Order: sequence, then structure tokens, then C-alpha cells
Amino acid sequence: MTNPDSSSPSPRKLLPDAVHQAVKPGTALLRLQTTHSREGILDGAWWPRSRDIGTELPHLISALTEHLGPVTRVGLDAAAWEDLPVRLVIEDRVVHIDSFPVGDDTILVTRGERDYFTLLVVPPHATPDAARAAMARAVQTGNVTDAAHILIDTGTGPAAS
Repeated sequence: MTNPDSSSPSPRKLLPDAVHQAVKPGTALLRLQTTHSREGILDGAWWPRSRDIGTELPHLISALTEHLGPVTRVGLDAAAWEDLPVRLVIEDRVVHIDSFPVGDDTILVTRGERDYFTLLVVPPHATPDAARAAMARAVQTGNVTDAAHILIDTGTGPAAS
């Protein structure tokens, strides 16, 4: 039961504790809504281990395929990833990779021809606590904060140069 005197829940309380313990680099959290009108800006979050898309993307696509069905395209910012290919073969399916100036904090995933999902991308260098907070915020129902601001608010922004 929530304490009525508390001003707001801590970021850890947005998802069950077991989820927070399991969140580590390479994890994707999804809030999948099957209705035509989705609330919120983001459909989920992904915390890749590195910026090597050839290594990271197959794991994400495999996880998404279990829940969404076949993924046909992925849109991301070429400047944020190492050696961006134009397509990858993942589990015997061709996944086309499109480069969009969406920023390094977002990835667009397309199922079929026009059904797309937007995921927040947590930087690989993020601390576990900051990554968990960012991912929890991204999957909150009705979230209207964009990926860049979630990362800033949770201290998961770009690595210091």
C-alpha cells in the first residue's frame, strides 16, 4: 500500500522489483499496446551493451519477434552506431536498416509494412540505477516525455568527453 504522505513514487516502484534486478546491459523493456491509438511517446526501452549494431541488434530483434511477430525494418541514427549495415539476416529473415536523424536515444522498429514501435535507447555507458530509471519511465503508460529528456532527467545522457 502506498504511503499517502509520500510526494511521489521512487523510480524503482514503477515496475516490480524482479524486473529491476533483471535489467542489465542488453535488456529490452517493452510496453506493447495492441490498440490503434497508443498513449505515450515510447513503446519501450533498450539498453545495448555497445554501439556495435551487428552484435546488438540480433538480440533485440529476436526478443521483439517473440512479442511482435516478424520485424521488417529498423530505423536509427547512423552517427550513433559503428559500421551501420543496410540490412542484417536475423533468424533467417532479412531486416532492413534505415538511417534517420532520430538521435542516438531512439530506435524505430517496424513490423509488417506500417506498424512501428519507438524504443528509447539507453546509452551503453549508463549506470544500472540510471538505466533502470530511464527504462521504467519510458514504459510508463501515458508517458509524454521524449527519449532525450528522459535520459537527461535520469542522468543517463551522453558520456562525458
